[in-house]
Amino acid sequence: MRKRERENPCLICGHYHKFEEGEVCGICGHRMPETSEKSSVQSGAFPSEILPDFLYLGSYDNASRSELLKSQGISRILNTVPSCQNLYKNSFLYHSLQDDKSLQFDDAIQFLEQCEREKKRVLIHCMTGKSRSPAVVIAYLMKCKGWRLAQSFQWVKDRRSSVELTQVISQQLQEYEQKVFGCNENVVPAESFSFGFAKNDGVAVPAFNTGTATSIFDRPLDVPSQQFAFGAAAQPNPNVGDVSMGGP
Repeated sequence: MRKRERENPCLICGHYHKFEEGEVCGICGHRMPETSEKSSVQSGAFPSEILPDFLYLGSYDNASRSELLKSQGISRILNTVPSCQNLYKNSFLYHSLQDDKSLQFDDAIQFLEQCEREKKRVLIHCMTGKSRSPAVVIAYLMKCKGWRLAQSFQWVKDRRSSVELTQVISQQLQEYEQKVFGCNENVVPAESFSFGFAKNDGVAVPAFNTGTATSIFDRPLDVPSQQFAFGAAAQPNPNVGDVSMGGP
């Protein structure tokens, strides 16, 4: 294989072929797409940059493209799915979470803090890059940046629009937020934010106008009913004497 090809892997599939000349990849069959297709394909091949020159978020497919990761300066990988294999142990420093049900946020954050201290770029990935790995990124932002859950979620969502947290994962994040910040009456309820999954239609609609003030229409009128006669002449009051207009 020629040196030029080895130094210039395909930016889409990561394999070595003369993609710029339209040559089909002998490994995966990839060809260079038309100009109109390039931007969308390239954006899917690269992980999402969450924090510049440090934190990247992606899928297992992103993690399998070693040459593309190297081209972005990524040297460490945080694998959040125990069933996913670490493919390039000779090229990257891996750290894997072992629990496939509950995310070990503190364990993951400890590894990320080490990467940050050593100024190393790190990729966090799960299978699709939609739930588990974004949750770890959100937990890191809460713990290390001091951002609340809603702000952290929105930051990640703005940079990777495909994020869709499951209800189980979002619940773990809410619990972790309480652990990091403690109870705070100023915290906005998590139900006020959409974490990428459909809202539960069975949730009762909140009642409005539930203040303690009493409506003026709830207070009885302190006027005898006999003083009102709708549609009839007023009844004379026997307790009031006739007033003489002409004197004695």
